[in-house]
Amino acid sequence: MAKIIRSQRASTSSVRSAPKKKAAKAAIPQPKRAAKKPATKAAKKAAKKTAKPKPWTAEEVFEAFDRFRKANPEPKGELEHLNPYTLLVAVVLSAQATDAGVNKATRALFAIADTPAKMLELGEDRVRDYIKTIGLYRNKAKNVIALSEKLIAEFGSEVPRTRAEIESLPGAGRKTANVVLNMAFGEHTMAVDTHVFRVGNRTGLAPGKTPLEVELGLEKVIPTEFMLHAHHWLILHGRYTCLARGPRCDVCLINDLCRWPEKTV
Repeated sequence: MAKIIRSQRASTSSVRSAPKKKAAKAAIPQPKRAAKKPATKAAKKAAKKTAKPKPWTAEEVFEAFDRFRKANPEPKGELEHLNPYTLLVAVVLSAQATDAGVNKATRALFAIADTPAKMLELGEDRVRDYIKTIGLYRNKAKNVIALSEKLIAEFGSEVPRTRAEIESLPGAGRKTANVVLNMAFGEHTMAVDTHVFRVGNRTGLAPGKTPLEVELGLEKVIPTEFMLHAHHWLILHGRYTCLARGPRCDVCLINDLCRWPEKTV
């Protein structure tokens, strides 16, 4: 007897799949804000340097130069000379050289050649021998002879008394003219050398990018009664107190007035 096989339907799962939840939008990561770090000493120092210092008041300028005057009533230039001519020669020789080095070389030179005529008689070769310890001595010896010739030919062997005429002499520039006009003839000029340039900028007294800017700035703010000696006070201050490296703020006469951000009391 044939076996009866019932056809069985494959049972399909009647379980309905759960409705798909909408995928949550992926959160876009936001960049974290860096926490503010406290300013370091270096950062504070840099900020101080970039900050424009407050200009000196007229009262502060007067106070500074009054202190210089009380400490040194009659300041003198340190270049040794016998007359306006030897002063002119000494200043020309002092370019890129120290006053002490120039004095060492010129003592013997000026003992035998203190006028343009005597210098010409000495001749370039012998002048060069006298000043060979000074930097750039070969070119400077040429300038000394050339300016002596010009003084004889155009100015009656006398040092002229105007800035333009002095600047026309070989080897003489604006600083040379200002020194000679001030020291030889008592003019109220401001000779800006490396020391005066540093002091004018560092203290904030007369900041400038060039020696001329500093010169004009100082002439603008310094009272007339101090102008005869002002450049000597500033040179001496820069040479012995407000040094390029390791300024001596602890003994500075104008420390409390100075605008230098790195000064020490």
